[in-house]
Amino acid sequence: MVQKIKLSTIAETLGISTATVSLALRDSPLVAGNTREKIKEQARALGYIYNRRAASLRTSRSGIIGVVVHDIMNPFYGEILKAIESELDRSRHTFILSNHYDNVEKQRTFIETLLQLGGDGVIMSPAIGTPPEDVQLAEENGMPAILVARSMEGQDLPTYRGDDSYGISLATNHLIGLGHRSIAMIGGTDQTSTGRDRYQGYVNALRKAGIEVDPNLRIPGPRSKQGGFEAAVHFLSLPQKPTAAVCWNDLVAIGLMNGIARAGLMPGRDISVTGYDDLEEASIATPALTTVWNGQAEVGRLAARALLDRLAGSHEPDGMHLIKPEMRIRQSTSPHRPRA
Repeated sequence: MVQKIKLSTIAETLGISTATVSLALRDSPLVAGNTREKIKEQARALGYIYNRRAASLRTSRSGIIGVVVHDIMNPFYGEILKAIESELDRSRHTFILSNHYDNVEKQRTFIETLLQLGGDGVIMSPAIGTPPEDVQLAEENGMPAILVARSMEGQDLPTYRGDDSYGISLATNHLIGLGHRSIAMIGGTDQTSTGRDRYQGYVNALRKAGIEVDPNLRIPGPRSKQGGFEAAVHFLSLPQKPTAAVCWNDLVAIGLMNGIARAGLMPGRDISVTGYDDLEEASIATPALTTVWNGQAEVGRLAARALLDRLAGSHEPDGMHLIKPEMRIRQSTSPHRPRA
C-alpha cells in the first residue's frame, strides 16, 4: 500500500514548519507569495492530496457550498453558476450543484443532504412554492443561505437579482418609442417573483404611455425556445394583430422569432421582438435580438461573495440587492408597420 504524504513530510523536505505548509496550501496571506508557490510545487512533486475531510474536522468548515437552481440547461443559470464558481475558486471552495425543476421535495432533499455532508452554505434560486421552513432548516443548522434570481415572500435573506420590473419596462418603452401600440407579452408565470415583477413592469410601461392593458395580449407559460416556437401560432392568431412582443427571456424570444419566420413573416421587420437576459446567443441570432442585459454574472459574483463574507463573520445587509438592467438594441425591433 502506498503511504500517504503528510504535511510534515513536505515541511521536513523544505526545512519549514508544518503550520507554514498548512497555511500555504490554504492560500493564506500570512505566507509570502513566493513561499506559497514553492510549497505548492513541492507538494505536487511529492504527490500530496489535500484532505478536505480532515481539514473540516480541524476547522469545522468543509469548504463545500451547495448551489440549487431551476435548470442548468437554461444558459441564464449557466452564466450565474460560472460567476459563482469563479468567486468560490478564489477562496478554495468547491460547490455541489442540483437542479430542482421547481420540485420542492427534490430541493428539500438536496438541502438535507448538504447538511449531512457538512456544507458551509447554500446559494439557491428557490423552487416555486418553497416554504420558509425549508430555508430556515439550513439557517438554523448553521448553513447560511443566499437567494439568487428569485425572491421569497416572508424571507429577509440576502437576495441578488436583476430589477425585473424596471428591465421589462425598458423593453416595453423601447417598442412604444418605435410607435407600437399593440404589444403582447409572451412567457413567464405569476408563480415566481420574477414572473410577477416582469409582468408588472410591462403593465406599468403601457399605462404610463396611455395604452390600455389588454389581458388577452398576455400569453403566459413559455420559458424555453420550444415554448416560444409553439406560442407563435397563438400569437399570430390573436385578433388584435399585435405588431410587437415583449418576451419573458431570450430563449422564448428566439423560439418565437423562429415560429414567426416559419409562418412566412420576417421578425424585426414585420413583427418586432424583444428578449430578456442578453445571453450569448442573443447577439448571433437571426435577426440579432434586441434584449435587456440582466447582470447574471454580477448576480452570481455578488451572491458568492456575500456567502463567503457571512462565513467570515461579516456580510452585506439582509434583504434585496437589485442589479440595474440595461437595454441592448439590435435588429429584431423596428418602427411600427401595420400587419396585413
